[in-house]
Amino acid sequence: AVVGQNAIGHADAPKVSAAVDKGERSAEVPIDWVRYEAYCADGGYTLAGQCVDDPAVGDSIIETLESSGLRGLGGAGFPAGRKWRILKEQPAPRLMAVNIDEGEVGTFKDRYYLERDPHRFLEGVLIAAQVVGIDSCYLYVRDEYPGVIEILNAAIEELREAYPKPLPELIVRRGAGAYICGEESAMIESIEGKRGLPRLRPPYVAEVGLFGRPTLEHNCETLYWVRDIVDNGADWFANQGRRGRKGLRSFSVSGRVKQPGVHLAPAGISLRELIDEYCGGMLEGHSLYAYFPGGASGGILPATLADEPLDFDTLQPHGCFIGSAAVMVLSDQDKVRDAALNTLKFFAHESCGQCTPCRVGCDRATELMQDAVWDQTLLEELATVMEDASICGLGQAAPNPIRCTIKYFPHEVENQ
Repeated sequence: AVVGQNAIGHADAPKVSAAVDKGERSAEVPIDWVRYEAYCADGGYTLAGQCVDDPAVGDSIIETLESSGLRGLGGAGFPAGRKWRILKEQPAPRLMAVNIDEGEVGTFKDRYYLERDPHRFLEGVLIAAQVVGIDSCYLYVRDEYPGVIEILNAAIEELREAYPKPLPELIVRRGAGAYICGEESAMIESIEGKRGLPRLRPPYVAEVGLFGRPTLEHNCETLYWVRDIVDNGADWFANQGRRGRKGLRSFSVSGRVKQPGVHLAPAGISLRELIDEYCGGMLEGHSLYAYFPGGASGGILPATLADEPLDFDTLQPHGCFIGSAAVMVLSDQDKVRDAALNTLKFFAHESCGQCTPCRVGCDRATELMQDAVWDQTLLEELATVMEDASICGLGQAAPNPIRCTIKYFPHEVENQ
């Protein structure tokens, strides 16, 4: 529950009433985040300053990012260095939009990093701006993260007061509170002050983005890693992975595990390894049954596929994807059909309504999924239309939980 901007954990009526009576409406803002002086004492902003002093450094940074294998960590997985190179070739003025909306169900990694080390992220923003040639950077932060907004504003103010080099314009924009605004073009519309509706593409954001200008769009975590990768070298990051994969992934783990939370692990790790090595195992009395590998839209996989590598391009053959690495673990005490239904209800609620396949498809799917026995033929026809005809990723990915439930858990939706 939320009272004003105060999130009440494990809320019940007495807790909410007490918060209202006491006037506790403000967000709890962490106070132990790394300040500007402490960050600089650890070498912070040195690389950003070098980019200003010697523009030629930018080419080597792009090459390092390309060699490291760093990809967009918001879900799309587009190679970061390649994106910078493409934007650099676009006509000026160029802009930047950073997606910190983090609306995907089960994702909280960006909040985790920004509440602890915001200047590491901001240095990534400055490096990207200098290398690509960007004058204005818009930081689009989830409305439900008032504490993060306060920390970012404070960190930016520290930067403006103490940073000795020229700065691009840094603008924090509060999100519109809608899941759809995490989609890159809907985010662009929202930043411009419009209703957050996805755009038809092409043209792409890299060509026609914010206010009609070429725009570098990035997830928060992608920029967070830029300084570390350049300082430590491309091989340092690339060699972190397992099973031939490159880099590190920040997994937002929730569900039936002993130690949920953000766990930094090698790309290509399997769910079973993630649970055993980083999450302390399954909860007592619970056995692994299923899992969402990439949030609500990433599909659902059975325990028999818990040894598959978790990374970009590894789960598509199974009808899933890793997305923002929001891993939700279900046990033998859960029903996948219930989880899938809740997911479709969420999509139905969050659909922007712009296109009929998504707007009507999500509503119709939730109706069909409440039957004791699913009409699998009709649901598959519906899923095909939604996937093929929806404008954006919400409608295109919404059928994933339906198809996965039918494929991997038929005993839950068929006549017994």
